[in-house]
Amino acid sequence: MNDFSVCLNLVCLLVQSALHLLFVSHLTGKRTAAWHFAAYFLLLEGLEWISRQVMPAWPLVMGVNLVILWGITCLLLGNSPSVSWIAAIIALYISQLSFGVVNSMEAIVFPYQIGTSLLYLLIFLATLLSFVICACCYRAVFGFLSLAEGLPLSHTWMLLYPILFFSAAELYIMQTSYTQACIFPTDLPAMLLLTESGKHIALLILQMLGLGALLCTLYAHRRVCQDFLTRSQLLSLTQAVRAQKTYISEARQREARTRAFRHDIRNHLSVLDGLLGSGNYEEGRAYLKKLEAVSSSLSFPYQTGNPVVDILLGEKLETAASKEIPTDVSLLLPEPWGVDDFDLCVIFANALDNAISACQEGPSPKFIHISGERQGDFFLLKFENTCASSPLPPMGTGLINIRTIAEKYHGAILTEKKDTLFSLHVLLDISLHPENISAQKPCIFTAEP
Repeated sequence: MNDFSVCLNLVCLLVQSALHLLFVSHLTGKRTAAWHFAAYFLLLEGLEWISRQVMPAWPLVMGVNLVILWGITCLLLGNSPSVSWIAAIIALYISQLSFGVVNSMEAIVFPYQIGTSLLYLLIFLATLLSFVICACCYRAVFGFLSLAEGLPLSHTWMLLYPILFFSAAELYIMQTSYTQACIFPTDLPAMLLLTESGKHIALLILQMLGLGALLCTLYAHRRVCQDFLTRSQLLSLTQAVRAQKTYISEARQREARTRAFRHDIRNHLSVLDGLLGSGNYEEGRAYLKKLEAVSSSLSFPYQTGNPVVDILLGEKLETAASKEIPTDVSLLLPEPWGVDDFDLCVIFANALDNAISACQEGPSPKFIHISGERQGDFFLLKFENTCASSPLPPMGTGLINIRTIAEKYHGAILTEKKDTLFSLHVLLDISLHPENISAQKPCIFTAEP
């Protein structure tokens, strides 16, 4: 190996290390440090040195390279194992595909340049072209795929099978056609040289089709994810509409009962006056208690300052009481505060549905606690409930919907689990509505099953 080959190989490893790590970090939404690049470069350089000494099969070298990049992505960048595998496989496949495309071009052109002064320049330009193609393909992938933490990745495993197939096909092409120098002697018969060129043209077309198939697969995956998000949004709207319908129905029933009570109030007062006037004080007290019970039934069991939330809480916590789950509410919402009733329905409906379901699976004693407080320019909603001691499953549709609403109001959500206690904090920005900041203390309601 001459000095030109040594220097070119060193530059290739250096640029390849940078491209790989920049790609996986951008794809997974994680930041990299300079020592990450240094560690990955040194590992690749060590692998290159060992491969020159032992001369192992090319697929084995690529397999070790894949494991190294997976380890960097998983252990140093902090991604999950599945996300790290997908990012590493895509990075290496595109990298090898870029060199494979250029190798096909070299095999067509270079045989005619052996012995000329242009050969070294052409080799350098071909290597540069490989990196340009690799960078362009990486950029194209960013338009179709993101593996950033917090995004729904339930369908991402579908990518492994086609990408592994593309990678295996590219490895086969590299192993059978481009592992050894593919520059042909100039003294080959013209017919044989033309045949070899035709083979490499076919391989070039095949690899370009492989790249197109990868992009089409990523595009189809993006559409599946968009469909998943659309269905989540539709479910969120359905929940909000259902809650609004419940609110309207309940409001009409309460209005009808209130109108009937007002219609009969004079008769009730006349009866009460007659009882007190005749000295029947005990009967008067009993009748007054009945009137108090009727008037109490016209009020919401929970009064948070928002009638939609009041009715939704009454419905959900009635369900919790039927399942023998104690609940308590310490919450006063500012009114008005600019948060749409539909969005409130999404937050409370999903949070309470999850809490009730978790309480049913968790140990006794069970409870659900709801509270809220202002923190500077933000309003913090807190949902706490008991749950099973097993690890939490990945973020489901309910929490994704809540997070979407929180981000709409420039806020965020935080979930925390300690043993059998689960907490959900929803932060909403109310800085644009200073008139909503209230110094009142929240009313506290407690319900036991």
